[in-house]
Amino acid sequence: MAKIMTTTAGNIVGDNQNSLSAGSRGPLLMQDYQLLEKLAHQNRERVPERVVHAKGSAAFGTLTINHDISKYTKAKVLQKGEQTRMFLRFSTVAGERGAADAERDVRGFAMKFYTKEGNWDLVGNNTPVFFIRDPQKFPDFIHTQKRHPRTNLRSNTAAWDFWSLSPESLHQVTILMSDRGLPVGYRNINGYGSHTYSLINDKGERTWVKFHFKTKQGIKNYTNAQASEVVGKCRESSQRDLYESIEKGDFPKWDFQIQVMSDEQAKNCPFNPFDLTKVWPHADYPMIDVGVMELNENPANYFAQVEQASFSPSNVVPGISWSPDKMLQARIFSYADAHRYRVGTHYEMLPINKPIVEVNTYHMDGSMNFAEPKSTDAYYEPNSFGGAVEDKSYVEPPFGVNGDGYRYDHREGNDDFSQPRALFMLMSDSQKAQLFSNIADAMDGVPDEIRNRQIALFEQVHIEYANGVRKALGK
Repeated sequence: MAKIMTTTAGNIVGDNQNSLSAGSRGPLLMQDYQLLEKLAHQNRERVPERVVHAKGSAAFGTLTINHDISKYTKAKVLQKGEQTRMFLRFSTVAGERGAADAERDVRGFAMKFYTKEGNWDLVGNNTPVFFIRDPQKFPDFIHTQKRHPRTNLRSNTAAWDFWSLSPESLHQVTILMSDRGLPVGYRNINGYGSHTYSLINDKGERTWVKFHFKTKQGIKNYTNAQASEVVGKCRESSQRDLYESIEKGDFPKWDFQIQVMSDEQAKNCPFNPFDLTKVWPHADYPMIDVGVMELNENPANYFAQVEQASFSPSNVVPGISWSPDKMLQARIFSYADAHRYRVGTHYEMLPINKPIVEVNTYHMDGSMNFAEPKSTDAYYEPNSFGGAVEDKSYVEPPFGVNGDGYRYDHREGNDDFSQPRALFMLMSDSQKAQLFSNIADAMDGVPDEIRNRQIALFEQVHIEYANGVRKALGK
């Protein structure tokens, strides 16, 4: 008889698959203690490196806005002619700090913009989608990417077991196992905000948005065989490439573009536009040019700037905000919580994280409070002693919420096959052959039961997909 899952307090868990949300599209409810416990516990599982995205490289640069998108947003950082200093940290996701750069993995693409209205952090990847859509499954997924608790080895079986039981992962798995899963270097990847965010204009009108950064250096990738050779010579191949290109004045650049969707379009969209496993078709939601991002300055001290850099999607500025994306809402909590644990309570006082604007909060004491604030009578709010006050003009417009609070099954009625099928059909014969070969390599040692379960999912994407993997596996 199977054991019954409980919380750390011994309370029985009724649903470990779906977060508690207001309506099937969210937003999430803070009373979902099981979700908060899982996320908070995961943030404290490893010391001191990042739980995920541990191996990273970074550089300073500028974001320059060349096009007028003021009809969508009042954010000063996104107004035509504005140039903003920023910091971009690239990373692998699964590997530890000592892992090799040239490994098949998603690449992190985390940006911090030091704007005139405070810091704006855009924490994304080099893929527009992710493996899961409900944050209840994030700690479970990351466990499959880390080391087995008994062998201390990475486990292909764990990864494919989880993916084969999670059809929503098909889109991201197809990207990861394609040629784009092994980029030559950080200069040769696109970056995506991945989540759906929102833009708010000076009329208080909200528009849903996707952020894209397209590399001007071109997409370049390794085969598995090429990457093995590279790793044998240099484990920091991507970091070396980025650092040396900036040192010699060959500054990498990305075109900054957005997609937008009105609230009416979102309501009538045939899929959930706040689902992190989905892309917005470019034909329906065309790309809009915004500006150019350039990296032009290497960090002066790796630990002080790259290791202590702390990004969180909770950091937004007036005119840029969030959406009912369940994964985004959970990251708003978990990223900042991870930094408080890993770096320290006052992590945003560190030079790399400190905004260029004046900071006025009522936070007190705690570790690393090195600002040496002068004590006043205004140490709470509201007060009668001239302390900082709120400004109602910055309150965001409301967004609609409907539905009963419930743990909605995020897989029920969801099409997890059409978008991976569209991606597969865009691939050339050589790209498909590489996809099949990469999957076969990654399935080394995986039990047939799990392989067959995953192939059955590939078959629902396209019969050619399934047959190609079968052939590559020698079936």
